[in-house]
Amino acid sequence: MIRLAKISDIDGILEITRSCAAKMQGDGIYQWNEHYPSKQAFLKDLERGELYIKEVDGKLVGAIVVSTFMDEEYVPVQWLTPNCNSSYIHRICVDPKLQGKGHAQKLMDFAEEQSREKGFASVRLDTFSQNKRNQRFYEQRGYQKLGDIFFPKQSSHPFHCYELVL
Repeated sequence: MIRLAKISDIDGILEITRSCAAKMQGDGIYQWNEHYPSKQAFLKDLERGELYIKEVDGKLVGAIVVSTFMDEEYVPVQWLTPNCNSSYIHRICVDPKLQGKGHAQKLMDFAEEQSREKGFASVRLDTFSQNKRNQRFYEQRGYQKLGDIFFPKQSSHPFHCYELVL
């Protein structure tokens, strides 16, 4: 089941993101760290009503943010659609012990379907240039790589921007 997150879900989401960061770092991917994702970011997502969780048998297995807010870093990107009618995916995570079981696919299906239902022209996101697994995941879903942005607090490597036209 996928539902809007509640304040009581935040600690569990942070536990999953810390586990994901440790797993990625173990694989040589320094995408998430002590600065990102932060509790403050998730609290803001929650306040905006844009943070969702996936539960299986009442247990939190993952989370996703489906936002209408375009980060300023995205402004220079040459997107496929105009900047006024897109949703943005952020901070998708699945408990590393449960990865490879389709949970991320279900979270993305949910985000894309919700975006279609709300009449958005596209779904946009970014993923770390050193995370080849994520790049394949999005490309297999039909997302097109468009350009690079930088988040210096996370890495000196770029993040690739992707868009799926709905």
